[in-house]
Amino acid sequence: MKLENIEFLIDGNGEVTLGQVAHARCAATASDSNQGLAMLVRKPDETLLELLQRLDEAIEDAYERGIFADEINT
Repeated sequence: MKLENIEFLIDGNGEVTLGQVAHARCAATASDSNQGLAMLVRKPDETLLELLQRLDEAIEDAYERGIFADEINT
């Protein structure tokens, strides 16, 4: 499995973080040097790989469609 958008972000001026964020016991966030791109909360039966796949798709949505996922502050 290739997580191209995560790889692109990390190779550039961005970062990906996994871990506890606010009330979310397990979350994945992505940002570049200018803005937050996605904040996802791991679903109860979701594997870590599935969470990373969703994050990869959310990064693409942010760059290509201007859709910024925020499951933490909703």
